[in-house]
Amino acid sequence: MEQERARVLVVDDEEAQRSALAGMIGLWGYSVETAGDGVEALEKLENFPAQVVVTDVKMPRMDGEELLRRLKSETGGPQAIVLTAHGGLEVAVNMVHDLGAFWFLEKGGQSQAPALRLLISRAVEQNRLAEHAHRLARQLSGRGVLGEMVGSSRRMREVFSLIEQVAPSRAAVLITGESGTGKELAARAIHALSPRRGGPFVAINCAAMPDTLMESELFGHEKGAFTGAVERRAGCFELAQNGTVLLDEIGDMPVTTQAKLLRVLEDGRVRRLGGKNEIQLDVRVVAATNAPLDSAIRDGKFREDLFYRLNVFPIHLPPLREHLEDLPVLATALLDDLNRKHATKVTDISPAVMELLQAHSWLGNVRELRNVIERATILAGEGTIDIVHLPPGFGGAPVSRATSTSGELHVPVGSTIEQAERALIELTLDHTKNNKTRAAEILGISQKTLFNKLKEYGAQVASAD
Repeated sequence: MEQERARVLVVDDEEAQRSALAGMIGLWGYSVETAGDGVEALEKLENFPAQVVVTDVKMPRMDGEELLRRLKSETGGPQAIVLTAHGGLEVAVNMVHDLGAFWFLEKGGQSQAPALRLLISRAVEQNRLAEHAHRLARQLSGRGVLGEMVGSSRRMREVFSLIEQVAPSRAAVLITGESGTGKELAARAIHALSPRRGGPFVAINCAAMPDTLMESELFGHEKGAFTGAVERRAGCFELAQNGTVLLDEIGDMPVTTQAKLLRVLEDGRVRRLGGKNEIQLDVRVVAATNAPLDSAIRDGKFREDLFYRLNVFPIHLPPLREHLEDLPVLATALLDDLNRKHATKVTDISPAVMELLQAHSWLGNVRELRNVIERATILAGEGTIDIVHLPPGFGGAPVSRATSTSGELHVPVGSTIEQAERALIELTLDHTKNNKTRAAEILGISQKTLFNKLKEYGAQVASAD
């Protein structure tokens, strides 16, 4: 069966120019349609899903710049090649940079035909790769994988479906869920599946930012705007231009900052602190919170109008205890990641450990699961994670009480904190065969702290290499 020809749409208000272009491109083996301006182009694309659009810039009704802006909002849309007259080079470059055009080409040049042929060929291939990536993402989500998120339960499949539906749009998204459920991973998945995936993803934690710095971090500032502003600095919205900004823990944002954020979202423009000029924004906003905002609204701590602006498309991430059937595949995925991180060779998790993991309440959700698996991976080093590698007392596992010869610690009543600490450090060094880097990881302290402790305890421990 003959392979379907790639489709190219030529958009130009000059009939002779577009006819000549269409004829030439058709001779190169492409299926070609034409349109006289952006409005007609969008109508043609409904029944002629072109892989490539070759467009002029200046046209009546809808020019090339507005056409690209419309195309940019569509996931899997065509690649655009911009044709520009002499003197319009700066506009064309901006269309590539700001609106995602594939490339530009000056009209009438001697090398226009071969250059255009090469550009169309490469744009068709780029479109093919993008379609393949989206098809693969859809297939993986059906198997329980979406970006860095894992889960094949009904609850997680519902989440994946919502992410796939909202990602291609420009709608604001509000992600809710307990701490540790993966809200940032969900936001990153939305970005990765959107037309903005080639742009930046910028995250800011509103709970970790002092009130005095919040506005500067969000909106930027000019030099001298306040004490300590020694240079101009772009804010998160500027840094996320043509991409996505995640406002994590949005419920902790000060009310005064909420009012300014609302204005930015309504106007699509931002002004740096101390600045005079407004900057036009093209940014997708995703917000996240671990606490319902309705009570904060009732208490006057969160603006209701801002809530409605952010809550256009809500997505709720379930706590781990409500989809425990995903725990085995989650643990396996985490184990693969942690083996790469720590250069360990842990192959599996024992059935006894898996039983304890599935019986745990997981108040810290997937983040807590990662911490438990990470500790166990470091302790095991290779082979199978067993009960001895779990935190003492985890899920009813026995608390260490035997002698140090079995890898467990017994501290007699009456010992000082310093004695207990020294005994733990010595036992950990013995377990790691004096590998201080690994011992520090197990103890949860920095290497510098470990070396200082060893120095305190004297040369006998410190020089045990």
